[in-house]
Amino acid sequence: MNKDIQLQLFKDFIVSCTVNAKSVKNYSDFKRINECLALLFPDKQDVSILDFDDAIEFEKIVKELEKQKEYIEINVKGKNQYSTTVGWYQRFLNAKSLFSKYELPVSLKNECLAFPLQTIYYGAPGTGKSYKVKSEKLPGVAEENIFRATFHPDYDYASFVGCYKPKKEGEKITYSFLPQVFTNAYVKAWNEMKNEEPKQVYLVIEEINRGNCAQIFGDLFQLLDRGDDGKSEYPVDADEDLKNYLRNAVDDNGISVLINKEGINGGKLCLPPNINILATMNTSDQSLFPMDSAFKRRWEWEYVPIRYTEAEAKDVNDNFHTFKITIGSNTYKWVDFLAKVNEKILAVTDSEDKQMGEYFIKKDIDEKTFINKVMYYLWSEVCKDNYKTNLNLFFTDDGTEFSFNELFTGKATALLVGFMKKLQVKSEEEKKKENSTENFKANDDVSSTED
Repeated sequence: MNKDIQLQLFKDFIVSCTVNAKSVKNYSDFKRINECLALLFPDKQDVSILDFDDAIEFEKIVKELEKQKEYIEINVKGKNQYSTTVGWYQRFLNAKSLFSKYELPVSLKNECLAFPLQTIYYGAPGTGKSYKVKSEKLPGVAEENIFRATFHPDYDYASFVGCYKPKKEGEKITYSFLPQVFTNAYVKAWNEMKNEEPKQVYLVIEEINRGNCAQIFGDLFQLLDRGDDGKSEYPVDADEDLKNYLRNAVDDNGISVLINKEGINGGKLCLPPNINILATMNTSDQSLFPMDSAFKRRWEWEYVPIRYTEAEAKDVNDNFHTFKITIGSNTYKWVDFLAKVNEKILAVTDSEDKQMGEYFIKKDIDEKTFINKVMYYLWSEVCKDNYKTNLNLFFTDDGTEFSFNELFTGKATALLVGFMKKLQVKSEEEKKKENSTENFKANDDVSSTED
């Protein structure tokens, strides 16, 4: 059974059993459960709860999970959410077993595929939007089914779809249509639809608002309106160059590039139900090329918030809370600084757009990197026009205002330490000293009481 189909059937089962929409999301998040299953099946690659379709077999696996230390720990921390999810999956398999002789028709398989993702993940710079797409939406997806693009101000329709380009063959110059990322994803998705169990295809667009979407998509934006079957509700005429390519192009073996000619039926383009388009957007860059409402409404939108605590980390690799900043002999926790400075950014700009995300830095950093990456961002995006005003963040704890240029003098360390104190960010050394003092006082109080 295809995992995408199995997941959609499971979601449909939950919907039929509960009216709580939140339950569908909670009970279909198998990430932590799959991590525990991987420990039970170390030789099996990308093991997933969705691999199991036999109710009796899965019941045996559940018994093994319930003995596993890791599973018990995450279930306790999750307040039994994971055991509840496993329970729902057991009910689902039991229900399916009642119809084990029923062969799922191709029409229903296609219907299960008719829920394409078309989502823009947006938030402040460094919130892990690309990581979210990679870790939550693409696990287990073959690289051949993932197509990537990064928009920028010079990106256009030809860069996205394709165009004729010259090619030298001996002494002759010939011209041929060179397909780009959209066309390649489109062809792959339609060819997959020829299979009984079509695989999902993903077009991932990074920094979507850094490009001029109206110019890049052109008429293609009409295709983003999907019907109940997951296909484009309003097919559009392919331009002549693209139409000729999709109808006539062949690979090196003489096989048609677009095997499934439904993808160019009547000379029109139409997105199939198995193509998903995922995009990321930095809210701090939203003024580059504003998106019009007609384009925006064709997407689902998901905000990616800034995280400040270890409790918000998703797994051991999600380690933003461990990052340190070293300034002179002082060490500061990145998340301590982030919480304080983001409060100031909000107060100064009256907007969350310019705040920094937890992955604005991706590892421990020294003073030089802090100046050239973090302080530069604060200067260029927040404080550049606020020098000599109360809105400037570049102050030390004694009220001294400093310029960005002064951070490249011998005073840099002292200014940055004073800057941290002004923000009320304590170094790890200060915290340790305070804890030692408090422990000493506590022990002294105990001794006095005993006397």
